[in-house]
Amino acid sequence: MTIISEVPPRPNGREQGSFRSALAAEWVKFRTVRGWLVALFVSVVLCAIFTFLVANGNHTGTCTGNGVCTSGHAFVPTGPAGEAVADSYQYLDQPLTGNGTLTAQVGSLTGLLSTRPPNAAPSTTASRPGLATWAKAGILLTSSTNQGSPYAAVMATGGHGIRFQYDYTHDQAGLPGPASDTSPRWIRLTRSGTTITAYDSTDGTTWHEIGSTHLDGLPATVKVGLFVTSPLDYQDSLGGVPTQATAHFAHVAVDDHAVTGGWQSRSIGTDDYYPKLGSGSSQLSSQSVVISGSGDIAPAVNISALGGNSAAKAILFGIVVALILLIVVATMFITAEYRRGLIRTTFTAIPQRGSVLAAKAVVIGAVAFAVGAIAAAIAVPLGIHALNSGGNYVFPDNAVTLVQVIAGAGALLAVTAIGVLGLGTILRSSAGAVAASIVAFILPNLLGPGVLGGGSGGSGGTMTWLYRYTPAAAFSVFGTLPRSSLVSFPYNLGNGYYPLAPWAGLVVLCVYAAIALAGAAFLLRRRDA
Repeated sequence: MTIISEVPPRPNGREQGSFRSALAAEWVKFRTVRGWLVALFVSVVLCAIFTFLVANGNHTGTCTGNGVCTSGHAFVPTGPAGEAVADSYQYLDQPLTGNGTLTAQVGSLTGLLSTRPPNAAPSTTASRPGLATWAKAGILLTSSTNQGSPYAAVMATGGHGIRFQYDYTHDQAGLPGPASDTSPRWIRLTRSGTTITAYDSTDGTTWHEIGSTHLDGLPATVKVGLFVTSPLDYQDSLGGVPTQATAHFAHVAVDDHAVTGGWQSRSIGTDDYYPKLGSGSSQLSSQSVVISGSGDIAPAVNISALGGNSAAKAILFGIVVALILLIVVATMFITAEYRRGLIRTTFTAIPQRGSVLAAKAVVIGAVAFAVGAIAAAIAVPLGIHALNSGGNYVFPDNAVTLVQVIAGAGALLAVTAIGVLGLGTILRSSAGAVAASIVAFILPNLLGPGVLGGGSGGSGGTMTWLYRYTPAAAFSVFGTLPRSSLVSFPYNLGNGYYPLAPWAGLVVLCVYAAIALAGAAFLLRRRDA
């Protein structure tokens, strides 16, 4: 391996000592060492290979509550914006042509929580009273009963009061408090063209507008009616359990005219693999309507229940392999000059040692960013293809998510390389710097869910600490799974959710790299070359 330490000639000594001169010299050094370039190419190839192998090793089979197992994952509908959604509920509806208003009183909302083990088929005979906070009962208008269709709904909930929700991700609050026989809630949904407006009331006389939305492309005739649903993986003290809700409706009226006939009862989303607590049902009388349902109308977040995976998760091992090779290259970028005594030549040509270190940081950081971004851009499509081939569900990735993964991989490698450069400058030993860098920048991430567990306490708490306060926090740039305040779910590491936002985790790594680089700059000025 040959290292060129010559500095391109400059017209005068002052320009020769500038940062620009140092940057040009360091780039020449780097690109002329063939071994380093080969190592970077190999790191890209290995990242792609290991991503494909990890993804290809995931094969999904799903078992229903009746013990029937099939290959593949549960059907996951796609919402109007292309996001994965849960769309499962009991519906009592009738067609509405043109404009109109549906009004109903929610007299009470009660529920059941399953007491069966997670691997046993849920049943209402093995349950206890309890109401999920996001149990929902109300009025729903939709263009179609196909799952994932645009909709608007006003509803009473188990613990969040009256809500106006539409298209799975939008939510507006209405009256607080639960609906009960002693304190019923009146709700109303009005269509005017493509505009849907929600109202609530405590007495059915004085109405309060909660909000409105436009549902573009609504047909002339839509479905409108009463619905009930309750989460299939409600998190209580026993963990995630299937639930069911039952609502009592009264004073049901369309355009202020009482309606007792013409309703059609249907269960939406009953042909999937989700473990529902009992079958949905509807009971009509001249005075009231009673509906029981299980499911949810919300963003889909439970990746394990969906038999799914993510390309960002599959790339993790490949990125670690690429990081190890990059650590070796970044270490050699400074320690090789110390070992051969060429660092004296460099400082003679450019006496400003801080400029030399800064130039090395820019060069290795830029190269590492390119390597990480290219590796991710190649590996992610390979991972998605392998996951799909294995029957896994892969959460839809929009352009923003793909940019996050690709740019995040580049930034992760770039900042790590700069931190490694700092450690190499401090230690001046290739073996020592490589070992220290692997311990500092790689080991915390290796102590992941498989080693420390994914709970919120105990070892899981230790793991959460690592991903908050060590360089492993930067791996949160691969946190692409959807979150939603409309779904009660443990968004923890055990379920694939990092404790920090993507770029917040990267800032943690930047702090460590800055400390290493600052220490290197301090020592570089104080000691002999």
